[in-house]
Amino acid sequence: MFTVEYYVGLIIIGIVAGFASGLLGVGGGFLIVPFQYFLLTYIGVSQDVAMLVSLGTSLAIIIPTATSGAYRHSKKLDGIVEIGIKLGIFGIIGGVFGGFLASNLPSDILKTLFGLLLLFIAVRNLLSKDAGENEAKIDFNLPAIMLTGVSVGFLSGLLGIGGGIFLIVILTMIFGFSLVKSIGISSVFISLTAIGGTISYIISGWNVNPFPYSIGYISIINFLLIASFSVPFAQVGAKFTHKMPEKLLKRIFALVVLYIALKMLFNI
Repeated sequence: MFTVEYYVGLIIIGIVAGFASGLLGVGGGFLIVPFQYFLLTYIGVSQDVAMLVSLGTSLAIIIPTATSGAYRHSKKLDGIVEIGIKLGIFGIIGGVFGGFLASNLPSDILKTLFGLLLLFIAVRNLLSKDAGENEAKIDFNLPAIMLTGVSVGFLSGLLGIGGGIFLIVILTMIFGFSLVKSIGISSVFISLTAIGGTISYIISGWNVNPFPYSIGYISIINFLLIASFSVPFAQVGAKFTHKMPEKLLKRIFALVVLYIALKMLFNI
């Protein structure tokens, strides 16, 4: 069932997604999910099972990948672990509610609204002339941390995307954090919030997933092979974050946001 091309594809996914995760502070799910889905359907897995396995396994892979990137960022940035953990704890709570509602409510309208929001953010970042320091509009206190963590976690669970994109935008535009520090905080946050989603896919796929060598909807083979490369390459990506001019980093981040916005709006 598993071809040589399949294994090579998993390795490539690990390298690319790991680097992107460390560089931009995102989970990498926007790459891991569609690429896994393509590989699984290529070897004959049904579309429904392929999607669920791709989503569940992606969340499991994000945990060690984001943690690896967060470790590298913590060597350069003070205070990101404490902030990321606080946000992540509330993010897990929000993710549980978002994931529950996702199975009971249509999310097309919400996806469109947030797709438009992300599109605006991407265009704004691409057209702005310099990175500059952002001005904080709200104090970053405990109530703000609670609201931000729960909200981003909720959106992540409801829309089935990594919360890093939303969190980085909030941290930079509302709380005045630099892009580099926001990326570091996001890496810590994602490594925690992905835990809740992983558990839900293990439970929902228990004894019903026909894909071999799986725990629920988590493919052991995909997890081990992708994570083996995504974890070290997340550190490589994080290393580049601190060497790259923030203006260039801002442009790259804006392009990623633009891609996700178009994906949410047009399912590309």
